[in-house]
Amino acid sequence: MVRLRADHRAQLEEEARAAFPKECCGLIKGWRGGDAYVISALHLCQNLARSDDAFEIDPAEQFRLMRALRGTDRAIIGCYHSHPDGEPEPSPRDLSAANEDRFLWLIVATGDDSVRIGAHVWQTGRFVSASIASREE
Repeated sequence: MVRLRADHRAQLEEEARAAFPKECCGLIKGWRGGDAYVISALHLCQNLARSDDAFEIDPAEQFRLMRALRGTDRAIIGCYHSHPDGEPEPSPRDLSAANEDRFLWLIVATGDDSVRIGAHVWQTGRFVSASIASREE
């Protein structure tokens, strides 16, 4: 179960639309409790990928966020990216890039006038779909 606030959903949609036709990408800050993922912030990152249909998060941005979270009860619990004119499902490229167990992947699919968000958790060598619940606060 992924707890996603309305403002975070709006942020994901806005970033995906702004990056179109390229992919947006970023890191997810929050905490895990059992099988629940609670998102406290989304951090847009520069996409270093040269191809429009790929994403590569700048490692320097990831290390900066990791340092900023030291000593807090928050951590990087996942990443997000968009699939312009695609589906909110992991692509073959996503499958080859995933490697951290219990890492959350949010995929924002943009279409004509629609935006759909899929949540997937990498577990023991495969993606498992997770449900998204709205969260107030």
